[in-house]
Amino acid sequence: MSTECSSYYNTDGVFVEAFSCPKPGSAAFAIYCCGFNDVKYCCDDPNSFFPYEYGYMWWLSVGALVGLSIAAVVLLAFLITVCVLCYLFIATKPSRLDNGLPLRAPGRKDVSSLDVISDTVSSGNSMVQMPSCKS
Repeated sequence: MSTECSSYYNTDGVFVEAFSCPKPGSAAFAIYCCGFNDVKYCCDDPNSFFPYEYGYMWWLSVGALVGLSIAAVVLLAFLITVCVLCYLFIATKPSRLDNGLPLRAPGRKDVSSLDVISDTVSSGNSMVQMPSCKS
């Protein structure tokens, strides 16, 4: 059994004549025509696309796995850091609202706003009165 590889132009633009597989002087089991439009060769697997050994593909796969593993570890470290920071943010919040310092001068009597409103309402004035500061 033999297969015919059609003629083609290679990547350098050189015309390559048609040939039949197996080629004289090559392996007798390479009976299929394999390859692309710009490189054709005889092989033993009709589904083969590359005229190279598969060893280099193994190293590419190992490299991809190592790269993906490193990326996964970095992502996991980032997520753990975010969770820890969120926990610390929530855990260190004050339990009650801090109103700050009172806004009155030291030594003066504190007059509540309810007293001013009740004085205004009882006097019948429509304007709000300001408390007087008596020493």
